[in-house]
Amino acid sequence: MTIASEPVNAPPADFATRVHGTLMGGALGDTLGYLVEFDSLSEIKTTFGPSGLLDLSQASGQLHFSDDTQMTLYTLDGLLEVLEWANGGVGADANACQWLAYLRWLKTQGIRAAGHAPEQPSRWIDRQSVLHHQRHPGNACVTGLATGEMGTTFRPVNPDSKGCGTVMRSAPYGLLPNVPAETIYKISFDAASLTHGHPSARQSSGAFSWLIHALAIRGLSLRGAAESAKARAEEEAGADPDLLARLDAALTLSAKDGAPLSGGSLTDALGLGWVAEEALAVGIYAVLATAYDSASPVEHFLAAMRLAVNHDGDSDSTASIAGNILGAFYGESAFPLAWLKLAEAPALIRHLGAEFIKLTAG
Repeated sequence: MTIASEPVNAPPADFATRVHGTLMGGALGDTLGYLVEFDSLSEIKTTFGPSGLLDLSQASGQLHFSDDTQMTLYTLDGLLEVLEWANGGVGADANACQWLAYLRWLKTQGIRAAGHAPEQPSRWIDRQSVLHHQRHPGNACVTGLATGEMGTTFRPVNPDSKGCGTVMRSAPYGLLPNVPAETIYKISFDAASLTHGHPSARQSSGAFSWLIHALAIRGLSLRGAAESAKARAEEEAGADPDLLARLDAALTLSAKDGAPLSGGSLTDALGLGWVAEEALAVGIYAVLATAYDSASPVEHFLAAMRLAVNHDGDSDSTASIAGNILGAFYGESAFPLAWLKLAEAPALIRHLGAEFIKLTAG
């Protein structure tokens, strides 16, 4: 999975905490946002008070992550299978392994693909009962996989769909070390085609994985990584104008002095997050607009999460993306201990992260 003419990015000394941070940060943001995913801002304030949803402790009952984290973990498991084959001296088609992983995820949702879809032996992740729950899976993800056809860039399923289901699951690609950034982009771009056919869905996924790679592996700053992702998006043949406009707005608006945009002002400027380029832009903006020099990693994480969920749009996906970004940047030091104690299945997430670290960095 390397291109000889490009630099290969070795894992940094703090690789392990960045991997665990990316995965858990996304899960925590997803968990907070899932509490209000389908609520308007006025409904959020009615339930949680005039300041909106501020903390996981405000929830009543057991907390859950959504399909965003489920699919992120299955993305990771697809990569684990590729790495297992590679470490055994056998090459594997990364996108085919990813498709098979998503088909196994589909089965956990109680949905079977068309009869001609391939079957695959169960893996460790498939036996984890906590993942066998429907948490409002995205329509394009379900329908694209249920066809039993492996979507590609040249033979897309759901050709008009640009839902955020591609972006919210794609952080693990960016965690691959010893792989050129351009290859990271292509793996993520191709995998988006498994369920979504619109160019923006593919390009947004590639840009997001590029951003995570820039943070977790290459060590760029938050703004530097976001600018790098935008520059890569601009280089794409047939670059989607909506994606470029949203990324430009997120970078420009987050650089302005004053209080960050929030609520309706935020979504008026960047979108509601139901489609890929909007979810990516809101997640990036939430991270950059709350990056004050005086803030600790935990303070920054909390501020970004609160900005990312308190709006009329797709709160779990925008917060999940922001959480992935901050986890890739800070590692595990960004998370409030109280949140980790409330999180769903942290041991499962950590186990999969540890397997990934073992197979990529030893």
